[in-house]
Amino acid sequence: MSYERRSREIADALLAIQGVGFRPTAPITFKSGIQSPVYCDNRRFPFWPEQWAKVIAGFQALIAEQEIPVDVVGGVEAAGIPHSAALGFAMRKPSVFIRKEPKEHGTKRRVEGGDVTGRRVLLVEDLVTTGGSSMAAIEALRAEGATVKDCLAIISYDLPEALEVFAQGDVRLHTTTTFPVVLECAVEQGVITEADAAIVRDWLREPRSWARRQGIALGQ
Repeated sequence: MSYERRSREIADALLAIQGVGFRPTAPITFKSGIQSPVYCDNRRFPFWPEQWAKVIAGFQALIAEQEIPVDVVGGVEAAGIPHSAALGFAMRKPSVFIRKEPKEHGTKRRVEGGDVTGRRVLLVEDLVTTGGSSMAAIEALRAEGATVKDCLAIISYDLPEALEVFAQGDVRLHTTTTFPVVLECAVEQGVITEADAAIVRDWLREPRSWARRQGIALGQ
């Protein structure tokens, strides 16, 4: 199956489980402070195993196509963990998870599950927005002696600042689908109107200033 066909299949799966929401007139605010007319909730996938299987198969196809070396699969706490664990199980590879902050008790480690020293770890995310949490996890893995060169995500908004963060960190980002493809499928299925899709495309071009251009008050 080609990447283009697989990308549409996973975009359809996201829409089928209502994992994508469009709110052009009632935007949400991301942790980064960016106001957005869209959101993705990939945490819904484990509840829908048929659609989730397509995501895990998509990850495996990307690994094969991009010839990504993998000794260990790592998932970012918390939303990345189900996907990384499922992928590791499917590939019969060890998996670990990376805490956002060290535990205040016990070993106080950030990388949990096993020793990654000298091993090639493939990081798995559910969604990439600004790339900050991904790079923080990668730095934690590298601090433990792991080699991390690649990150898999179900989807990324492809924000310029995220692409820059990965480039500076010498990490390749691979996604099973793209937001423009999801948007195209959503229009075709009548999930969103073409007029509202144009608002979303405007946000994708320049998300930081989108709310101001739309005349939306910050914090709304």
